[in-house]
Amino acid sequence: MKQGIYNILKGKFLFSDDAMRNWRMIIFLSFLAIIMIGSSHRADKKVHEISSLSAEVKELHSEFVDARLEARRSKMESVVTRKVAESGLAPSLTPPKKINVTKEP
Repeated sequence: MKQGIYNILKGKFLFSDDAMRNWRMIIFLSFLAIIMIGSSHRADKKVHEISSLSAEVKELHSEFVDARLEARRSKMESVVTRKVAESGLAPSLTPPKKINVTKEP
């Protein structure tokens, strides 16, 4: 047992007669580790991108709500009357009358 650990620490498994099989396994495991690291970096990048897009969506939604509220306020009769009064117009004092159109045969 002690001799086996000593041989591993010295690296004899890399230079023995059947070392080619060991080198293939080491290269294969290194390749898999590189692929795993790259995949992890891509996943982290996508998580950050999703987070920034989510924050942007929240910001745009709040801007939409503010714009919709401002549009509702500007359509109110009191606001329209006040803006029109600045140019000298006033609401009519006589109520509107209904006009009936009849078809003549």
